[in-house]
Amino acid sequence: MAVLENQEPQKVFQFFEEMCQIPHGTFDTKRISDYCVAFAKDRGLEVIQDEANNVIIRKPGTAGYEESEPVIIQGHLDMVCEKTADSPHDFKTDGLELYVEDGYLKAKDTTLGGDDGIAVAMAMAVLDSDDIPHPPIETLFTVDEEDGMGGAHAIDLTLLKGRKLINLDSEEEGILTTGCAGGIQYVTEIPVQREERDGQLVKIRIHGLLGGHSGAEIHKQRGNSHKMMGRLLYHIAREIPFHLACVGGGSKDNVIALDTEARILIDADKEEAVLTIIREMAATWKDEFMGEEPGLTVDTEVSKVSGYKVFDAASTKNVITYLELCPNGLQEYSRKLKGITETSLNTGVVETTEACVRTVCMIRSSVESRKHQLKEQMELCAKAAGGTGRLVGEYPAWQYDPDSELRRIMVDTYKDLYGREPVVSVIHAGLECGLFLGKRSDLDCVSCGPNVTDVHSVNEQLEIASTQRTWEYLKAVLKNCK
Repeated sequence: MAVLENQEPQKVFQFFEEMCQIPHGTFDTKRISDYCVAFAKDRGLEVIQDEANNVIIRKPGTAGYEESEPVIIQGHLDMVCEKTADSPHDFKTDGLELYVEDGYLKAKDTTLGGDDGIAVAMAMAVLDSDDIPHPPIETLFTVDEEDGMGGAHAIDLTLLKGRKLINLDSEEEGILTTGCAGGIQYVTEIPVQREERDGQLVKIRIHGLLGGHSGAEIHKQRGNSHKMMGRLLYHIAREIPFHLACVGGGSKDNVIALDTEARILIDADKEEAVLTIIREMAATWKDEFMGEEPGLTVDTEVSKVSGYKVFDAASTKNVITYLELCPNGLQEYSRKLKGITETSLNTGVVETTEACVRTVCMIRSSVESRKHQLKEQMELCAKAAGGTGRLVGEYPAWQYDPDSELRRIMVDTYKDLYGREPVVSVIHAGLECGLFLGKRSDLDCVSCGPNVTDVHSVNEQLEIASTQRTWEYLKAVLKNCK
């Protein structure tokens, strides 16, 4: 029996569970894209699959809505692939192991992909229905949203006839998102030279942090393990000379880093002194986080090595300088919208290659000039550490439209259903609507969705009751788009 067979809305959860059995991490979306194409063909619906694996499916309007303006329902097919350190799960071959607990849908030891599989599942349920009144529907399923919004960059929006676009990539019920921050993906490379040395190799691992979405949860000021490792290495270097051998962790620029490992080579007589500094730093973090990072763990392992390849002294200093200096986290709150993050950045990936230590950072701001100011700061930090930096991707902010007809319909529908107004807001996380509007300025976009918490982390969970309510709300909105 399917895990979600008895959950309502049944069709929505049926399609979501089917998707969860198909690996669909970012840049691995051909199989899930083909699944959507087969779904459409099996129902005799018009379908377009482009070279990037984006999928558009069209369904005519129901009786009385045949001549209504089409409505676009949009979500992305890819998911962030994160798992616990001891999980054997292979995101390239394995389906997710779903379970329900305390009214929430979760995946065992991995991300769930509620961001944004639930959007695709809801759109499919509309396409599959024969009892939901609606105007002509165009569903747009994009790929690779989680790393650079590649599908949104690639899609030809002239293929779409509709103007009203409902994006289902928001994660808090009762909030209509009508704007978002713009972003820059920034890569820094610090060149390294190596030499062979003997000594005590200390492996240091910082892990057990909460992590999370670097847009939606950056204001919570959770620990970033990359920045913490830079701070720790700097504290050791102030007292004890050592050579760095490698440092790395993280898989996505938009995930707050929760696991970083470094290896350093020290003289044998310095082992206890180094371990003491590490223990003191761990205790300092416990005090600073005040219980908000309960799983924070710093592990060490020491072994004797000879002829071990490490960075030379200058390279070691440069890498530590960069990791300690580069800005990170919440930078500015909005001066216009109370409590809304305006500007932030997140060092999500650090990796050691043969030639360099490479970092990937996501810079976000709803103010274009602030976004580029942070890019300038990153450039200066890279230069100070003997390295280089470059912009590898950028997407624009989505500006609030005071004259949105779709927003009016969605606000009125919400009031009719619940007797109160929804919250109309802008968010700090990036949404594809900004790119869509850059291609077609006539689009009228609003984003909404059910409650999905701790996205981009192994604690991700989708509230089942919220999914039911959001489904009923979506059906009501479509009925009112006559």
